[in-house]
Amino acid sequence: MLIAEKRPDLLRFTMPLTALLAAMFGFVGGNMAAQPMLGALIGALVGCAIAFVAETNLMRRTQVRWGVIAVLAIAGLVFGNVGTAVSGAIIGAVLSWTAYWLATGAYGMTVPIYYTPAQTLWHNTFKFICGLIFFFLVAPLIPVMWLSFNAEDFFTFTPEMLNFQAEGYSLKHYRDFLGTDEWMVPLKNSLIIAPIATIISVTLGTLAAIGLSQSHVPGRQAIMAILISPMIVPLIISATGMFFFYAPLGNWLEATLGLSQSFVGFVKVILAHAVLGIPFVIITVTATLVGFDRSLTRAAASMGANPVTTFFQVQMPLILPGVISGGLFAFITSFDEVVVVLFVGSAQQQTLPWQMFTGLREQISPTILAAATILVIVSIMLLTTVELLRRRSERLRGLSPA
Repeated sequence: MLIAEKRPDLLRFTMPLTALLAAMFGFVGGNMAAQPMLGALIGALVGCAIAFVAETNLMRRTQVRWGVIAVLAIAGLVFGNVGTAVSGAIIGAVLSWTAYWLATGAYGMTVPIYYTPAQTLWHNTFKFICGLIFFFLVAPLIPVMWLSFNAEDFFTFTPEMLNFQAEGYSLKHYRDFLGTDEWMVPLKNSLIIAPIATIISVTLGTLAAIGLSQSHVPGRQAIMAILISPMIVPLIISATGMFFFYAPLGNWLEATLGLSQSFVGFVKVILAHAVLGIPFVIITVTATLVGFDRSLTRAAASMGANPVTTFFQVQMPLILPGVISGGLFAFITSFDEVVVVLFVGSAQQQTLPWQMFTGLREQISPTILAAATILVIVSIMLLTTVELLRRRSERLRGLSPA
């Protein structure tokens, strides 16, 4: 009943906005056929029709939405191929949802009741802008992941792939990635370097964050600026500086301690990656310490606990989500880094991003796409973990997760 009372006018609100969105889809589709304006016109007419159907069938939302999806999918199949049919189904789902979202007035259900029409418009426009930005950030990854299943040995969408035919797809690039030393050795090096660099980053970054959180530390703002400078300074400059610093250090370790060149190379790369990861740990742990109750540590000290016991028994359990989040960011930074390892490392420390960079420069192979897809999936899993830990940290501090 509440939604029905807030339903907007069809001709002045629902239909124009739905037609505008449909015209945008039509413009993109028409541009592929060298008829962008005709595509926009057809899209606008389709949007008007969907808005009218949604307005006159408010109680049959599910049936109408599936009907729109089916109609546009069939139209795509008739005028194109299977790929066009899939695109039509996706567009139908978006347009039908938008039409009902506008027709029922659901756009105003997520804003405070005292919002003016202008504030409600800005609230939903802002969400639309955020969604558009997210789409443009994620969209380039979709062709990469799709092409990784290409059955051919080149970077292109074959007619079989676009028509979703089985012979156009293959897992051979994943078999090449997982079954050859050319890719497995760099992957092993990355899995050696990244965890050790992460441990160093977490240890030093956590201690630095706790120290800088004390109000009596002199010059802590300047110290914080210096510690997070690797995030600000261009990476090529940091890599050049690390080369001139770690090259003499490596020579000294080899000449004085008799360490092998390979071992020293790993030490240099690990220390360099730890430097890049420390700022992420400092920032996440510092953010966690903002809501930390200092009276807990004072209470533990008054009961006879030494600083080490207080840290591990009282402080660490509460800031652990922030520490783990910083560690995950440090791991991703080390695992994906290629510029510094090119300057500091040697062929024996070739990491997976290094191998991908070399493959793009010397021999373009779709196996790189399989490696990139695996990295994207791993990164998504780690970032999801970071978000879950962030929410848990806010709950522990008595905040409402945003």
